[in-house]
Amino acid sequence: MAGVLTAPEPSWMVPFTGLNPRQFSKPIIAPRREGADPVCKGRPWGLPLEDRVLLIVAYRRTDLALRQLAPFCGESKSAADRIVHRLGPSPALQPRKRFHREAVLIVDGTLVPTHDHSIAEQSKNCRYSTNHQVVVDADARLVVVVGRPVPGKRNDCEAWKLSGAKGAVGKTMVIADRGYRGPGLVIPHRRKRGQAELLAWKVEHDTFHREVRARVERAFARMKTWKILRDCRLKGDSVHHAMLGIARLHNLILAG
Repeated sequence: MAGVLTAPEPSWMVPFTGLNPRQFSKPIIAPRREGADPVCKGRPWGLPLEDRVLLIVAYRRTDLALRQLAPFCGESKSAADRIVHRLGPSPALQPRKRFHREAVLIVDGTLVPTHDHSIAEQSKNCRYSTNHQVVVDADARLVVVVGRPVPGKRNDCEAWKLSGAKGAVGKTMVIADRGYRGPGLVIPHRRKRGQAELLAWKVEHDTFHREVRARVERAFARMKTWKILRDCRLKGDSVHHAMLGIARLHNLILAG
């Protein structure tokens, strides 16, 4: 059965993925380079590599159940499930390993409601969630590092260390909000005990700090247009793979 949602027919691509055909061609390069579409014995995939990647992106964008999305691609629910779990880790963000000496990064954590209670815990949003530490380049506004998910009840300061994000950025300057007291990040000034108000230069500094740190909040707003981050039904490492994949797509759209 032919599907409505196919890579050669781009009319449905933008509403289902948020990507235009030129942007969509880039996430296919890595899976093909890794040998995701080899010629081998056995039953071949029913869909070409382009359509399988399209199914994964559409699944993350719409958060439709696979039994609902699979017919649009001309596949069965079980085949779509295999595609998501086997090819899902491939079109993902590759964390930047080196940073310019004068680079400035911004970090913040976001909660993703997650059904898998083995990796999620009840958090301040009163739902079982995972905490994801996301690091954004303050100049390019692109996501450069995504930490591994930690239980949602962990505060950002602790999640920063446990997720591996701290080790990934090394000694690069990182700014954050007041929730990151202690790890040596650049955070807003605080009034000392008995101090009525901050000095004028500190108030000015905090104003600039908020303006710059807002860039990571805007990144979260764009990333959460992929609705799977609003109610994630994936399990185990698939949650992390989805976050990495969405970060890559966010960068593609932002970079044009």
